[in-house]
Amino acid sequence: MSLLDWVVMLSVLGGIVIYGAWKTKQENSLSQFILGDQSNTWWKVGFAVMATQASAITFISTTGQGFTDGLRFVQFYFGLPLAMIVICITFIPRFYKMGVYTAYEYLEHRFDLRTRLLAALIFLIQRGMAAGITLYAPSIILSTLFDWNLQWTHIISGTAVILYTVSGGANAVTKTQLQQLLVIFIGMVFIFVYMLFNLPPSIHFSDILELSSKSGKMEAVDFSLNFETRYNFWAGITGGFFLALAYFGTDQSQVQRYLSGKNISESRMGLLLNGILKIPMQVMILFCGVTLFVVYLFIQQPLHFNDKASKTLMNVHPEKWSEWNERNDSLFLDWTRFQEIKQNGTLENQLTQIQHDRKQLQSEVKEYLKIHHPETEVNDKDYIFLHYILHHLPKGFIGLMIAVILCAAMSSISAELNALAATSTVDIVKRLFPKWFKNYSESFWSRSLTIAWGMIAIGFALYAQLFENLIQFINIIGSLFYGTVLGIFLCAFYSKNLTSKPVFLSSLIAQITILILFFFTEIGFLWYNVISCSMVVLIAWLIQKMKFTS
Repeated sequence: MSLLDWVVMLSVLGGIVIYGAWKTKQENSLSQFILGDQSNTWWKVGFAVMATQASAITFISTTGQGFTDGLRFVQFYFGLPLAMIVICITFIPRFYKMGVYTAYEYLEHRFDLRTRLLAALIFLIQRGMAAGITLYAPSIILSTLFDWNLQWTHIISGTAVILYTVSGGANAVTKTQLQQLLVIFIGMVFIFVYMLFNLPPSIHFSDILELSSKSGKMEAVDFSLNFETRYNFWAGITGGFFLALAYFGTDQSQVQRYLSGKNISESRMGLLLNGILKIPMQVMILFCGVTLFVVYLFIQQPLHFNDKASKTLMNVHPEKWSEWNERNDSLFLDWTRFQEIKQNGTLENQLTQIQHDRKQLQSEVKEYLKIHHPETEVNDKDYIFLHYILHHLPKGFIGLMIAVILCAAMSSISAELNALAATSTVDIVKRLFPKWFKNYSESFWSRSLTIAWGMIAIGFALYAQLFENLIQFINIIGSLFYGTVLGIFLCAFYSKNLTSKPVFLSSLIAQITILILFFFTEIGFLWYNVISCSMVVLIAWLIQKMKFTS
C-alpha cells in the first residue's frame, strides 16, 4: 500500500478506537459492560445488531461466494424477517420482564440450574469456535498486507481486538459500531461504483446483468426440494428461519445488542429494522461479487488469488508458472470478441467454456500446491475480493477499503468476546462460584474473562483450516448447536407443563444426533436447525407424556 493508503487506514481505525475509549472511559459496572446501561434508541439497536453480524467475513467471504456461486446464497436469509417478528412477540417481552443480563438466566427461572448451564455451555462452545473463525478474516488481510506468517497474524490481530474489547465493554462496542457501519457502507458503495466505471467503456449495466445471467450467477432462488442441497428456497425459509430464530433469540452476542435498548418498544423496532435491511444488504454484497466476476471476464484472472501462494509458485517453480500463465493469457474477453460472439449467438457457450477452462487451470495450480507446498493455504475464495482491492483500486481508496474490512472485524469479534465474557461471568462464575465472584470486582471478572476467551479464539484460529470459505464455515458451526438451544427456549416459552428433566434429556439426545448427522450424512446444514429443535420439543413431550421422569 502507498503512504496515502496507510494514512487513510490508520486515521479511520485510530479515530474510531479513540472515540470508543473516550465515550466509555468511566464505565466499570457489570451492567455497563454487558448491556451499556440499556440506554440505546431503536435505530442504535438496529444498527448495532446489523454491525455485529457484518463481520470481516461478510465482506471478504460473501463477495467471494457471489463471485463463485452467484446470488443463490441469499436464500440463506429468507427466514430471517419471520424470525424477527417471532422474537419481537415472544422473546423480548420475557427477557425484559425478568430483567436478565443473559438469555440463559431465564431458563433457570423456568426450569432449573442444570438446564441453564447446558444452554450456556453450548453457547460458549459454539461462539468460542465461531470467534476463532471470525478472527481468520482480519488475519488474512494483515498477513497479505505485511507478508506475515498467518499463524503469527492470528496472535497479533487477536491481541489487538482483545485490548479494544476489554477497554470499553458493550457500550464501546455499540458506540463504535455505528461509525464502523457508516465506514462499511461508504466503502462498499464506492467499490461497486468503481467496478462499474472500470469495465470497458461500452459495457452497460444491462450487459453486466446479461453476462452474469448467462454465466449462471443470477439464479437467486431454487424451488427444488433437495435435502442435500445447501441453498434452496425451502432450506432458507425453514432452516434459515430456525437458524435466525436461534441466533437472534438465544445467542448472547445478539441478545445483548437488543437488550441494550431503552425499553421493549425500542428493542422491537431495532430488530425489525434489521429484518427489513438484512436481505437487501446481503444481495448488494453478493452482487458486488457477481460484478467482480464480470470485471474478471475482461481482464486476466489470477492463477491464484492468494498472493503468497502465487509468489511461492513464481519464485520456486518459474517454468511451471510460465506455462500456466501462457494458458491463462487467452481466458478472458476483449471488447471486440465480446461484440462478435454476442452477435453470432454463442455468448453463453463461450462463457461456459471460459469458466470451465479457468476452473480446470486453477484446480491444477491448487493440486500442485498441495503436493509441493502443503503448508500453503490452497483455498483462495476468501482472497478474491482482497486481491482486487489491493491490485486494482486507486491510491487512498485501498486504505479505505482495508479500514472497512478491519472495522467490520473489530465490530463483530469484540461483540462476540463481550458476549462470551458476559455469559461466563453471569451464568458460570457468579452462579456457581459466588464466593470467588465477591472476592473481585464485577469489572475484573468481565474483563479477565474477555481476555481468556480472546486467547481461546486465537488458539482455535491457529488450528483451524479454511473450509470451502469462511461464511459457510461459520454458519455450519452455528447450525450444529443453535437448534438445540432454540428447542430449549421454545419448550420454556410455549409449553407450561414441561418440566426440566425431559427438556434436559431431550436436549442431550438432539445434540448428539446432530453431530452424528454432520459426520455421517450429506444433509444440508440448514436442516440441522429444524431437526435438532424439533427433536428437543417432541422428545421432551414424549418423555413427559410417558412419565419416564418424575
